[in-house]
Amino acid sequence: MNETREPIISLRHVDKHFGALHVLKAINLDVYKGEVVVVIGPSGSGKSTLCRTINRLETIDSGEILFEGKPLPLEGKELAALRSHIGMVFQSFNLFAHMSILDNVTLGPVDVLHTPKKEAREEARRLLDRVGVLSQESKVPAQLSGGQQQRAAIARSLAMHPKVMLFDEPTSALDPEMIGEVLDVMTTLAADGMTMVVVTHEMNFARRVASRVIFMDSGSIVEEAAPDAFFTNPRTERARSFLQSIHGH
Repeated sequence: MNETREPIISLRHVDKHFGALHVLKAINLDVYKGEVVVVIGPSGSGKSTLCRTINRLETIDSGEILFEGKPLPLEGKELAALRSHIGMVFQSFNLFAHMSILDNVTLGPVDVLHTPKKEAREEARRLLDRVGVLSQESKVPAQLSGGQQQRAAIARSLAMHPKVMLFDEPTSALDPEMIGEVLDVMTTLAADGMTMVVVTHEMNFARRVASRVIFMDSGSIVEEAAPDAFFTNPRTERARSFLQSIHGH
């Protein structure tokens, strides 16, 4: 079925080094519209670097990355425009500490998309309501729990009307009781058809929500499969031992 569709994101033979460390090795990956691609693997396997190359937060050494069939722009206005189409949610929430939650969400649409302020604020409230933190709109980030801050960060990304959302370990800085509230928002986004690339340690989320699971180790994609196939019958010894190691916890 994928043959007739153009992927929204394509990585072709992508290589990346940090000094002597080869962090991405000949990565080939296509992401299609409406898919939820969940990237898992041991620490240091290159998952976050892979995620960050998709909107050029990390440059690559060789290969190419295409967004909607066109190579990623290197800099300038074209790169800024690309980043407005690709939302990013980080491990640390990256909200502006001195601004209210409402102002955090309206800033991008007003400054980048030139949305009229009144309209931007109305939409920001709708999005804050959607992620369950509308009652916190006038507070600054430090007055919110980690889970509330991360949900506000998701609303801020959605306010830019992205075509794709990247999530780089969005729950790893959260206390256990807050993880569920963020994953619930992400599950709803997936159900609404948002194209998502998610780097996570949350295996239950991967199993329930992923269209495809990508398993990385030592900078390579070792295996990719539908979640049921991957979790019940991984093809590689490396994936089997990884799954056993996390089930042991």
